[in-house]
Amino acid sequence: MLDVPPAWLVLFLAIAYLQSRFWPVLMVDAPLLDVIGWTLFGLGVALMLWAFTEFLRLKTSVVPRRIPSAFIAGGPYRFSRNPIYLADVVMLAGLVLVFGSLIGLLLVPLLMAVIHHRFITGEETGLSRTFPKEFAQFCRRTRRWL
Repeated sequence: MLDVPPAWLVLFLAIAYLQSRFWPVLMVDAPLLDVIGWTLFGLGVALMLWAFTEFLRLKTSVVPRRIPSAFIAGGPYRFSRNPIYLADVVMLAGLVLVFGSLIGLLLVPLLMAVIHHRFITGEETGLSRTFPKEFAQFCRRTRRWL
């Protein structure tokens, strides 16, 4: 498996889907959950695209573990230090609801933990070395997730 955030998201989505089909524990069939789920998924996609535009605007790499050429603190980064990872989590939560799998919601904090340990910790260390003053100010005013 590629060790990149989209691969982890796909893996967790596959687990959620398979769980909902082959181990239907705590399944709910409610049209409202579909609406909420698709809304969350759409918000996650929109947030991710918004964050990507900041990378394009500042011409820096969006690839984890690469040294960035610019520090991003605008757009959705005003509200979250990790809006792309937040988008991953929101999209997972949305599709878990669409699948009707309430037990699948346990995957959401698990994905957050994987992302934190596999990516965020190292990225924040790199940002603090590359942009010490900017990153310190950014951390004081912006929460990690929301």
